[in-house]
Amino acid sequence: MAVLSGYTVIEMAGLGPCPMAGMLLADMGAEVIRVERSAQRDPLYARDMSARGKKSIVLNLKHEQGREALLALGQRADVLLEGYRPGVAEKLGIGPEVCRQRNPGLVYGRMTGWGQSGPLALSAGHDANYIALTGALHAIGRPGQKPVLPLNLVGDFGGGTMFLVAGVLAALLERQVSGQGQVVDAAMVDGTANLMWMCHSFSAGGHWDAADRGVNLLDGGAFFYDTYETSDGKFIALAPIEPQFYAELVQRAGLDPDTFSGQKQYERESWADNAIAFAEIFRSRTRDQWCELLEQTDACFAPVLSVEEAPSHPHHRARKTYCEVDGFQQPAPAPRFSRTPSSIRHGQHTPGEDTVQVLSAAGFTPDQIRLLREQGAVV
Repeated sequence: MAVLSGYTVIEMAGLGPCPMAGMLLADMGAEVIRVERSAQRDPLYARDMSARGKKSIVLNLKHEQGREALLALGQRADVLLEGYRPGVAEKLGIGPEVCRQRNPGLVYGRMTGWGQSGPLALSAGHDANYIALTGALHAIGRPGQKPVLPLNLVGDFGGGTMFLVAGVLAALLERQVSGQGQVVDAAMVDGTANLMWMCHSFSAGGHWDAADRGVNLLDGGAFFYDTYETSDGKFIALAPIEPQFYAELVQRAGLDPDTFSGQKQYERESWADNAIAFAEIFRSRTRDQWCELLEQTDACFAPVLSVEEAPSHPHHRARKTYCEVDGFQQPAPAPRFSRTPSSIRHGQHTPGEDTVQVLSAAGFTPDQIRLLREQGAVV
């Protein structure tokens, strides 16, 4: 038994945050039924790892009977996830009011960039736009240079997926008291704004220059919280913020205790010069040599690994942080549960692979399923 065994989730196929939310819920044991629009997937997502553990059904939602099939599935589901623009689900006839008339206990999770309301709600956008509006993108980069895009981790997945999952789980807990479902409006701008709470705190306390980037404690401005190139052209990451950890780095790396005195660690006027000195020092050895010297210590050190290198690191191997599914390395389920562990039940299913099984479980007879196929309502 996994922590969400017995729960059923309908995921309307989409891109990015919503599929990852479905993946996490599937890893935790929920039966996740992915409703696809077509039997053909975009080649870009031919190896979609977020599809692991999910059943796949293809419904034509523009067909009345296709919509009816979805509503029938919704009657036995606990959660429905959709990432459409505001109003699209309603136009399709599968909005929250219609679905919850059939199933008042349904938790209807909505994932958008701008949210369900506001001047930008109906505008197109992507991760970079959402994090730009919250101050997150402005804060990332080097002083005097343009902001640096942090992949799509901050908006799509940090500000999007994680807040959608938290909202859905909270709504399921509340349902145990009220017996009622509700709509969860998860917006990437809202989530990313929350991710910036520490920067707001530091700024309010006078410890963060919000007008610039690359000059503060956590944005690369501090010489002891940054990345440095090694002699073999690779990189290491340092983060000994606390004095005792900084002292450990100075001692173990053989640094001059006078030049890099702990008493001077937070003297901002010396940060730029110390960064130049650190760059020269850490370029004197290879990444592996620094690993031998500083890993498994309190120096707050780590090698900067590529996506290909990461799964082979001894720490990841020991914890089984990565696993192989469908012949490809990918992250293993997280977080970990002591009594009801998560697992990956299977890899990616082809679009429509589970259509008959899912519809049969929902009460459709073989003749009804055949008719839906003939009508073009399902594939």
